[in-house]
Amino acid sequence: QVQLVESGGGLVQAGGSLRLFCAASGRTFSIHAIGWFRRSPGKEREFVAAINWSGGTTYYANSVKGRFTISRDNAKNSVYLQMDTLTPEDTAVYYCAANLSGGSPTYDYWGQGTQVTVSS
Repeated sequence: QVQLVESGGGLVQAGGSLRLFCAASGRTFSIHAIGWFRRSPGKEREFVAAINWSGGTTYYANSVKGRFTISRDNAKNSVYLQMDTLTPEDTAVYYCAANLSGGSPTYDYWGQGTQVTVSS
């Protein structure tokens, strides 16, 4: 199994920045990619960004491209999401998730989430 713990959420004003952290433990050698997702009240969960665990290839949703940056530190089994130029529309619970199979888009393990609130 893989355990994921997010941290770094909080309250920030529009235009500000936050950095989210995702710490992985357990069978981390089985991770193919780590993704960040978010869910806002009344909306479905949406993909935000992902990074390949070994090669470092990154993927972004169009809504965050140019504002968010995903990165990893394999030595620390951690993935980061730097969020800049935040808007109230970025308010959501942010989750990190682990994909164990590069051949499937399914994310197998999820963290508990961290709240991000952007005030106008």
